[in-house]
Amino acid sequence: YAVGGCVRDFVLEKEIKDIDIEVHNISIEDLEKCLKKFGGVSLVGKKFGVLRIAHVDVDWSLPRKDSKGRKPKVEIDPQMTIKDACRRRDLTMNAMAIDLRDKDDVKVVDPFNGLSDIKEKKLRLVDETLFLQDPLRFFRVMQFISRFEMFPDEKLNEVCEKMSFVDIETGSELARERIFEEIKKLLLKSKSPSLGFRWLKDINRLDGIFPELGALVSTQQRKDYHPEGNVFEHTMQSLDASAVINEYESEEEKVKIMFGVLCHDMGKPKVTDKDLHARQHDVAGVAIAKTFLKRLTNNKDLMNSVCKIVRYHSMPGLLLRQKAGLKAYKRLAVKLSPEIDMSMLGIVAHADMCGRNPNGSEPLGKGFFAEENIDEFKSKIIEAAIEHAPEKPILLGKHLLDEVKSGPEL
Repeated sequence: YAVGGCVRDFVLEKEIKDIDIEVHNISIEDLEKCLKKFGGVSLVGKKFGVLRIAHVDVDWSLPRKDSKGRKPKVEIDPQMTIKDACRRRDLTMNAMAIDLRDKDDVKVVDPFNGLSDIKEKKLRLVDETLFLQDPLRFFRVMQFISRFEMFPDEKLNEVCEKMSFVDIETGSELARERIFEEIKKLLLKSKSPSLGFRWLKDINRLDGIFPELGALVSTQQRKDYHPEGNVFEHTMQSLDASAVINEYESEEEKVKIMFGVLCHDMGKPKVTDKDLHARQHDVAGVAIAKTFLKRLTNNKDLMNSVCKIVRYHSMPGLLLRQKAGLKAYKRLAVKLSPEIDMSMLGIVAHADMCGRNPNGSEPLGKGFFAEENIDEFKSKIIEAAIEHAPEKPILLGKHLLDEVKSGPEL
């Protein structure tokens, strides 16, 4: 059987990237012998009942039972029924299989009505007890909401409202790296990444999980600058705007920018005064963003990049309003280097400006008046030849070595 996410993506008519094949009624040893006819077999996941053929991007597995906890004791059960094998899955849309024995007739095995849930855009539990055994499934729900624009039913919301993130076997907190990977998927694979964060707010878990974002909800803004409402609403609209921009050079760049947009106004709750001015929020936000990121990752490059985005995200608009000369743009490029560049900052500024829709939760799109400003910013950095790096110095120390010896004198 094809199982898991590849079946879901087949049903949704999405590109299938990760293929999992589950083989029943065979021992792990006999499965290994079969696969070796087609190439070298990797035994890395053998204890979990998972094998791979060299140069074939497919996981071959046997059905298994897992004990509780992050590091479960695995019991392979070749005779398990496909229904019981599907029961291990988190949500009904992932608890389907395709019987591959008949290549001429695609038969979807759907013991928990995943097909109808997909049609109704509903996320539903397969087995509550098994779901609660892995706290990471909470964050999988969050990213599935954003990726597939499907929404939990009442029962799943109730479970997630109270779900603990402590491993029930070891008593340890869910590892930050695992949470980070789910948030990363949410940002990279969604057209509307805000939906997952809005869901956290709706089930009253935003303050507890991401307090830096929770604080944005009660922070109001001046309507002449931000007619969309509070800082959380602005951040969510800006985040969605950043998700659909098609100017990214790489996946790594997109991750940096989207985390930067998520964090860009985190300083506003600290500095907003009674008149709703938020002076120096860019400066105040750096330490807050760093605290937020440290709970997710120890990736120093990402942290430094996001902190620079937070610190300088207002500069494109400021330079344009001041009608600054090229020297000012060049100085800013030096401050951003080496973690980020002016082109990246322009994308952030574009997303920031689009997050101001007073008539709904969708970001402003093409035709928005501020887009012309971003075009002007792009023209300036192209003219200064600083899109992706600062201007190279004309004079370097090495040019003087014929005249001045190296050391304090140089």
